[in-house]
Amino acid sequence: MALAADRDPHVSWAPDRERRTGVAASVRGVSKRFKKSRILEDISFDVAEGESLVLLGASGSGKTTILRIIAGLEQPDQGRVILHGKDVTDLPARERGVGVIFQAYALFPRMTVEKNIGYGLKIRRLPRKERRETVNRLLKLVQLEEHRKKYPWQLSGGQQQRVAIARTLAYKPQVLLFDEPFGALDAQTRVKLRREIRSLLKQVKVPAVFITHDQEEALELGDRIAVLNDGHLEQIGTPDEVYNQPATEYVATFLGAANLLLGVVTQGCVEIGSARLPAARETARFREGQSVKLVFRPEDICVSQDANLPEGCRRLANGVIEEVNFVGSYERLNVRLDLTHRRQAEHEPPLYQVTINTPERMTGVPIMVTRPKPKGNATRYKAGDRVAVGLTSFSVLPNYTLARQR
Repeated sequence: MALAADRDPHVSWAPDRERRTGVAASVRGVSKRFKKSRILEDISFDVAEGESLVLLGASGSGKTTILRIIAGLEQPDQGRVILHGKDVTDLPARERGVGVIFQAYALFPRMTVEKNIGYGLKIRRLPRKERRETVNRLLKLVQLEEHRKKYPWQLSGGQQQRVAIARTLAYKPQVLLFDEPFGALDAQTRVKLRREIRSLLKQVKVPAVFITHDQEEALELGDRIAVLNDGHLEQIGTPDEVYNQPATEYVATFLGAANLLLGVVTQGCVEIGSARLPAARETARFREGQSVKLVFRPEDICVSQDANLPEGCRRLANGVIEEVNFVGSYERLNVRLDLTHRRQAEHEPPLYQVTINTPERMTGVPIMVTRPKPKGNATRYKAGDRVAVGLTSFSVLPNYTLARQR
């Protein structure tokens, strides 16, 4: 489905250099309720010219509602939508210059590929020569020239998606909106197609907003990622920022795997049971004795049997390897840390007791470690091996679930 205003067909596909440096779309203070249910709460973000922004969140987080509000298919209770400097909040969908690509491609089954792409241009009564030139250009752009005479049922799912994109681009939309565009495709096709679309968007330089619940997809598609949770915007930033510097526990655990340990800030360290992790820079914003959560990715852990950790790897604790699993390009270790509860001084506030209730009543806490294949081949571990554990990178968060609950 394409929703786009009538525009000059001679307008260049790529915005000029001055516009490309500006903001293409802005969502300002948008809130939405359906009956008594809150769907969105004070959502604000910008999309720059030529940028791809991914709205990432679980089902029910409000992603689709934001997309529909930008497209003009829903009205916000509060807030504004601004496209290329124009407030379009009260404009109907057809006047917004927005192209929407849904998971269901909605191609005309009795039309060939080229007729599907050119249908919208035909009903707008563009000259035949111009329609033909536009269709030819789009077929080349989406690499479907040899399939132009085929019908949708003769194409793969990925090819049908490319036809839907080409048909939308024929309208020269100012903003493209993708609603779970790869959800109906198999895993291999999804990987290939999202790379093709990423490259395609860089060519046409049309700003795009994707919604997805697939973390890998978000990291690969987005110039920036906005993480949504229960109608709130948890964090927005580049894939590197969101993945490596999560602002909340939800972001850390939703975007990839993460280990979390509960500790307290003590003299520039994070104290977890009897272990102290040096973290002067990371704990500078916390008060002495404050309860915090240590968050670190499995790939940011280094282990060593001889206790000689690499330079830049801060020692956390010792541990025992409980399980080793080969997972293709990497191996996964399950390690139980020796984080016993130290003796407390008199009048000292209680510390976190990290005791896991297993049948063996083992003291410690399990973490997950991943090692790339070359490291796994160079140093092989087995269950029962004792290792020193250190961290190359980590985050320290306040000990509450969501930042807005503070």
